[in-house]
Amino acid sequence: MIEAEVHQRLRAFLRDQGQRPWPHHLTMARLVARALRLGRSALIQTGGASAYDGSYRLSYLTPALLWPEPAIVVLPQPLQSQILRQAIPSLQQAMPLIKPIQVGDRWPGGDFRGLLLTSPQAWLRDRLTQQTAFPNHLPTLIDRADDLESWVQTELTVSLRASDWEHLMLAYPSQSGWIRDLRVRLTHALFQHPINPYNCYLIGEPEQALLIELYQTLLNGYAQEPILPITWQRFWQRFRSPERLAWSRLNRERGSIELHCSPADISATLSPIWTQQPVVLMGAALGLDDKASVYRARLGLSDMTCLKFAPDRHHDMIQLYLPDRLPMPNTSHFQVALLQQIRALLGARAGATELTVVIIGDVPLKAQVGAILAAEYGSRVQVEKAPPTSGILITGWDFWQQQQSQLCPPGLLIIATLPIPSLENPLVAGRVAAHKRRRQDWFKLYLLPEALSQLQRAIAPVRTRQGIVALLDNRVNHRSYGAQVLMALSPAARSSYIDMEWLPAEEAL
Repeated sequence: MIEAEVHQRLRAFLRDQGQRPWPHHLTMARLVARALRLGRSALIQTGGASAYDGSYRLSYLTPALLWPEPAIVVLPQPLQSQILRQAIPSLQQAMPLIKPIQVGDRWPGGDFRGLLLTSPQAWLRDRLTQQTAFPNHLPTLIDRADDLESWVQTELTVSLRASDWEHLMLAYPSQSGWIRDLRVRLTHALFQHPINPYNCYLIGEPEQALLIELYQTLLNGYAQEPILPITWQRFWQRFRSPERLAWSRLNRERGSIELHCSPADISATLSPIWTQQPVVLMGAALGLDDKASVYRARLGLSDMTCLKFAPDRHHDMIQLYLPDRLPMPNTSHFQVALLQQIRALLGARAGATELTVVIIGDVPLKAQVGAILAAEYGSRVQVEKAPPTSGILITGWDFWQQQQSQLCPPGLLIIATLPIPSLENPLVAGRVAAHKRRRQDWFKLYLLPEALSQLQRAIAPVRTRQGIVALLDNRVNHRSYGAQVLMALSPAARSSYIDMEWLPAEEAL
């Protein structure tokens, strides 16, 4: 069977590499091989550390290349380039692999029986719009599945920009003046929203009324004229749905607006897609439970083989500093306490040569802390810019997730607050409102899973150094979900005080 061959070939390859292999290579490789042979879907949680360094990719590339039938691998283009430069040539050199490999946004042809690498955008666009760029029934391996929901939301979002208004006036030339006037009224209504740090605003009743007036006038009053441009048709179709999320983004300096609309729930849209082919979904942290129940429900995934690999307690251990008696993040005393803790940790590591990262999700607080620390520590401190090797990076969650693979793993990671999505963000508030309409537990099904997934991926680089994570959010100690946060952070040696044994003697002086 293919499972036995994959096991033997990969074991020999890993032995020849002479490095400490990821302990779950062979188990994952056999599971992927079994999924290919039986045509059954599977979901694999690899853990944050292996996802950070990408070591697990050998475990799905080996069976995909040894499998004699065609298959598709879906992963972001930067990772495609990486495995084409490193992993695949190494496997081809060590194993008798003759399977052809191509990269593209569509299947090469009916006679192609090799392995196709494609982007999430190309594959999802084809599946969601029922095109035929990729044949049905081909086994499909989807890497970085932590980002799958975000990819789908991006593909399903319909946007109206300045050029779309120009196209609308061209389609209805006799009404171009009226369309221009309505656009001015809509812009004025949107600019009445107070400024927020997220630069986005849910479309409220005044804006909805104007959009409905626009569509009803054009569709009913001028039926003899050309139909709406396709983007406007798609936006209106999405906008009419009761389960949708509609928002605007404003450029206040230019006085311009963008309108966006996406489904509030994507599970119903995705459910039919998963029946078209067997899929193997691979991600770092898709859920605390082995079955990733919440993740699967949000993505419309039915029963499938699920496997979650436990972290290596010897090599993935972190030192967790979790002080008690700190002010809660929503109190006026939190900033003072946060700065005191940061100074104490930086002082204890005065001689450290590794990078220190401070993650602050609150945008104004991040800027304030960055300015204060820059005044005290000089050019070592950078706010969302690449710092020197032993520097101090002040960053938000998004920047850290995007740039962590480009920076040295930090020896100390300070987290001001848990990455629970803020209800002050209009898009978060809109999704929470959708859960409330369906009478669902919006914290358990949305906010907490988002926070835990982001937290596990954020600390992954620290695990490679068995470094220190300082979590300064006292809700972990006093809220019912604190146990789940600690589970997501394990394995960890926890302390409520700065333990000098964590630090080299010369650094602790």
